[in-house]
Amino acid sequence: MEQLTLSVDCGGLGIKASVLDSAGTMRTPAVRISTPYPLSPQRLVETIADLAKTLPQATRATVGVPGMIRHGVVVATPHYINVAGPLTRMDPELKKAWDGFDMRQALTVALSMPTLVLNDAEVHGAGVVAGSGFEIVLTLGTGLGSAIFDGGVLAPHIEFSHAPVRRATTYDSWIGENERRRLGDSFWSRRIRTMVEELRPVFLWDRLYLGGGNARRIKDVVIHRLGNDVVIVPNEAGIIGGVRAWSLIPPAQ
Repeated sequence: MEQLTLSVDCGGLGIKASVLDSAGTMRTPAVRISTPYPLSPQRLVETIADLAKTLPQATRATVGVPGMIRHGVVVATPHYINVAGPLTRMDPELKKAWDGFDMRQALTVALSMPTLVLNDAEVHGAGVVAGSGFEIVLTLGTGLGSAIFDGGVLAPHIEFSHAPVRRATTYDSWIGENERRRLGDSFWSRRIRTMVEELRPVFLWDRLYLGGGNARRIKDVVIHRLGNDVVIVPNEAGIIGGVRAWSLIPPAQ
């Protein structure tokens, strides 16, 4: 029987899912729903299970979730701990419910199949990295997602989006969706170029991939100045990476 993978990309504003064959090709167009709020861990599990029922039957699942995910357990997550999503009030009860929640175990039971749960940028990266050299993936969306691959192996996750920049703000706020809307695409694109230029000597990457829903909004004039070591990749990688993610993670994951 062919290995089919249910791949789910959970974002702050939307949740997308499709089923992929062993080559990473979608068996059906991706379905998308708005992320429901307030969002408890169990509600997300139920939402993913309901999405799965609308898609072809799979034999395993890959789910990308924002935040710090270690071995399928949620250490911390943004957005989902807020009463109505990004930039709204944090709910202490939701935060308590999410902290330490074993999402992999819950989904394995709910979906009745082996499930891999990673940070959403890591799944995105699995869909685009070459698998050689030191590769960085930054996803531009509600906030900033990040993943690091060394020789095709996923490195332990860091929440780079929380790093301070420009005094009192973080990268999440500095280049996130709210700031893009305030600045407009042209000024925001220049900010992306500034970020790349400042991070290049920090990471000394072989390749940097810029993905996520807002990568397509980077102006062409800026793209041409980013350098040959920077690649713009489509947002669909957040789903397509669901197959390859199983082979790129270290054994401990």
